[in-house]
Amino acid sequence: MGYGEMTCEQFIAFLDEYQDGAVLPAARAELDAHVTRCANSKRYAESYRSTIELARSAWNDADEASAADVPEALVRAILTAQRRAKS
Repeated sequence: MGYGEMTCEQFIAFLDEYQDGAVLPAARAELDAHVTRCANSKRYAESYRSTIELARSAWNDADEASAADVPEALVRAILTAQRRAKS
């Protein structure tokens, strides 16, 4: 970066690192400046962030629901089989 005004394509190329806070301060400043003046990139970044949050939430909910649905007898049988296999 640092070669004039950032394009939307350049912004999107760094979006993952930008969202994670994993870009250098100078690059962060350029990314911030771009998203401040570009409504499309701002909406895209917000949508990207929301998608990640929804995916994490769905994954967490799926784990909780699936763990609750496993019968206790099956869990005990699996653990017993694992112990026998290690012996």
